[in-house]
Amino acid sequence: MMFSCAQAYASGVEVTTAKIETSDEGYRVLVAFSFELGNDLKTAINEGIPVSFTAEVEINRPRWYWFDEKTIRSSQTVKIQYDLWRRQYTAAVNGGLKQNFATLEEAMTLVWHPRRWLVADKNILNPNATYNVAVRLKLDSNQLSRPMLITSFSNSDWRLASEWKRFTFKADDK
Repeated sequence: MMFSCAQAYASGVEVTTAKIETSDEGYRVLVAFSFELGNDLKTAINEGIPVSFTAEVEINRPRWYWFDEKTIRSSQTVKIQYDLWRRQYTAAVNGGLKQNFATLEEAMTLVWHPRRWLVADKNILNPNATYNVAVRLKLDSNQLSRPMLITSFSNSDWRLASEWKRFTFKADDK
């Protein structure tokens, strides 16, 4: 019974928006998530422990005669950290340039509403083909230090993850 309660809490992340948009460069994902950070997670971030959230996208082409063709897999990781010396939060997308924020909520907007990122060039997807798309967000425990990894196993605040949100998408003509 305790395991099912922990699992229900761990899936507290909801995908509120998910779609693929066409741009001049190719196909971009527009996604938004909704969840609350637990007190233990907030405390850890406020003590300077870096926490990473990874949004993942999978695009597959269904085939009636065989398994689905795995076409594209893309992810975007946002690392949130509190700088104790400067008393500000920093966020870095995919290890890139760090942005500074006054509050944790401002920094978390990069997690809740990730920037549209390019998941496929125009010539990768077959024109007029229909694709199955799946999107999810998870707290990336692979980025945690060993002591925090041990803590994350015993604390449900550290097991944030959404279910896969699935939808179909039809590629544009070239």
